[in-house]
Amino acid sequence: MLTLLGLFSLFLTTIQTGYAYQFKVGGSGDWSLAASSSYDQWAQKGRFQTGDTVLFNYQANEDSVLQVTEADYKNCSTASPIAKYSDGHTMITLNQSGPHYFISGVVDHCKNHEKVVIIVLADRSNHTSDTPSPSPSASPPLPASPPTLPPAPTSEQFASPPPAPSAPEPDLNPAPTPAHSDENPPPSPTPSGASSTVMDLFCFFGALGGFFLL
Repeated sequence: MLTLLGLFSLFLTTIQTGYAYQFKVGGSGDWSLAASSSYDQWAQKGRFQTGDTVLFNYQANEDSVLQVTEADYKNCSTASPIAKYSDGHTMITLNQSGPHYFISGVVDHCKNHEKVVIIVLADRSNHTSDTPSPSPSASPPLPASPPTLPPAPTSEQFASPPPAPSAPEPDLNPAPTPAHSDENPPPSPTPSGASSTVMDLFCFFGALGGFFLL
C-alpha cells in the first residue's frame, strides 16, 4: 500500500512539473573547487529549457551559490547578487530563456573557476511558428490573373471544303449504233495493180505456148 502511495505521489509530481528536467551541476551535482574544471564543458553540452532545474550540492558552512549579472560573473563580485543560496542543497529553477550566471559565494573559489554560465534555450510550451506573421496594415497579395486564352473561332472563320466532283450522269438517250444491213453488202475489194499484171503475163505466155504448138 505504501508503495502504491509513493508511486502515486511521484506521478502527481511529474504532472505538476510537466516536461521539466532536473540537471546536476557539472554532471554530478558537486559544487566545489574539485569539480570546477568540469562546469564549462558540462554547460556547453547541456540543452537547458525554461522550467528545468539545476541542483547544487556543497557544504553549507563553507560555500554558497550566488546568481549574478554578467559583469559580476566576470569580476567575481559578490557584493550585490541577484539571489543567494547557502542551504547546502540548492535547487534553482531556470524560469526564463537566456544566460544565467552562477558563482561561488567565496571570492577565491570563484577566481579559481567555481562558476558556471547556463544558457536556457526556450520554453517547451512555446509552439508558435518562427515565421513572422504579416502586419495588419500590409495588404494581402493579389491573386495571379489566369492567362488570357485566344477567342474560339466562329463558324464563319472555318473555310468550307470544296464540293466533291460528281460522277457523270449516264446518258439516257445513247446514239444508235449503225447496224449492217444484209441488203447492202459492202463492195468486194478490187484486185490490186500487181495482181492484174501477173494475170496479164500469164495470159501472154499461155497464148505464146499455144502458138508454138500450132
